[in-house]
Amino acid sequence: FGANSIHGMREIIHVQVGQCGNQIGSKFWETITAEHSIDETGQWNGTDPVTRDRLDVYFSETNSSRYVPRSVLVDLEPGALDAIKAGGIGGLFRPDSYITSKSGNSAGNNWAKGHYTEGSEMIEEVLDVLRREVENADAMQGFQLCHSLGGGTGSGLGTLLLSKIREEYPDRMINTFSVLPSPKVSDVITEPYNATLSLHQLIENADSVVCLDNDALYDICSKTLKVPNPSYNELNSLIANVMSGVTCSLRFPGQLNADLRKLAVNLVPFPRLHFFTAAYAPLGSAAARAFSTTSVSDLVTQMYDARNTMVNVDPKKGKYLTASAIFRGKVSSEEVESHMASMKDKNSPYFVDWIPHNINSSICRVAPKGLETSALLLANSTAIQSVFKRVLLNFSAMFKRRAFTHWYFSEGMEELEFVEAEANITDLIQEYQQYETADANQEVETLEGEYDELSEEPEEEQ
Repeated sequence: FGANSIHGMREIIHVQVGQCGNQIGSKFWETITAEHSIDETGQWNGTDPVTRDRLDVYFSETNSSRYVPRSVLVDLEPGALDAIKAGGIGGLFRPDSYITSKSGNSAGNNWAKGHYTEGSEMIEEVLDVLRREVENADAMQGFQLCHSLGGGTGSGLGTLLLSKIREEYPDRMINTFSVLPSPKVSDVITEPYNATLSLHQLIENADSVVCLDNDALYDICSKTLKVPNPSYNELNSLIANVMSGVTCSLRFPGQLNADLRKLAVNLVPFPRLHFFTAAYAPLGSAAARAFSTTSVSDLVTQMYDARNTMVNVDPKKGKYLTASAIFRGKVSSEEVESHMASMKDKNSPYFVDWIPHNINSSICRVAPKGLETSALLLANSTAIQSVFKRVLLNFSAMFKRRAFTHWYFSEGMEELEFVEAEANITDLIQEYQQYETADANQEVETLEGEYDELSEEPEEEQ
């Protein structure tokens, strides 16, 4: 019995699609290679064995003790991947993990090109590389996907890949980090179409979706971190912090050794409601950080603050169904429990009362690079419906007049797909609304009704 059999070696295969997905993904790899003391040649040169203990979750080890990320990098046009190859971590990845389209055509911000025409030409090649990664794993727990929903490749090809993975590995977890369109920063006029068609797929095929948006990240950079004119590099660093926080309990031994499935079981009360907001602490300008202490109570206060939330929603405008707090560094579990409990008491109107213990906290002893402690709150809040409403509003405005739809129809799409996607998201918003207003006593009747329907269904099929 090596150490590995005790840990169960639960590998995760990382997939990044499209320009945005690849930029976020490469920032994620920069962050976790630094945390695990892996240099640009893939050699481990740390001193603390804890950083090496569970490397096989995200890395496979070659015969020459080189650690190679279990990663697949996909884009229709080569630009973003060439930039990664030329950058510091470009040499970490296997050369055949970089996959671009043979034709070199981009998806041109058109979901249908990414999902049907251009995307379907290269999907087999991507799946072959994925299968190889799965075969290299002993007991794979699932996949994580980085992409954006506003463009063509991340949204169209990203969701095509998602449905293929779901088809081929139905019992494995799929966790996505999805960048949603922002109300203020939009450079793509067809964004509402791409986002609606992608969300339709994410509702059906993903197990958990961490929602992010550039607008909220931009506000954090400019207002909280006091960075004048933040670049994508700074926005992506914030996302990488969130990804590192979500995955730290999978990469380091902690008190609660969560895996993707445990995370989902704690956060998803109903299968369709699997869209999370993420809030990170501590956030503060570099100048202010030198003068501040980050106690557990500071971390807890900050992570419930709307200004620290990485997607443009105000948690106070909805209710928390469930939440999971992940603390890192040397913090005492008693302190964590007591501050989390008092925070819940103070904000009890913002939590649904029919899930009694709906917040869980875990502690990972290894702090992020350059910090002593940090905290991340992943929450399943009904306030996320405001994001979907915003997307749907813009979608409906254009779709009423059928503006721009000819670009999609010429790639072989049908009007019905738009109508179905719109209906699915409308239903999702209604479900969030229904559970937000439900109270502990009244919900029982409707639930019994649902159970009756469920028990009747199989009889009809016979």
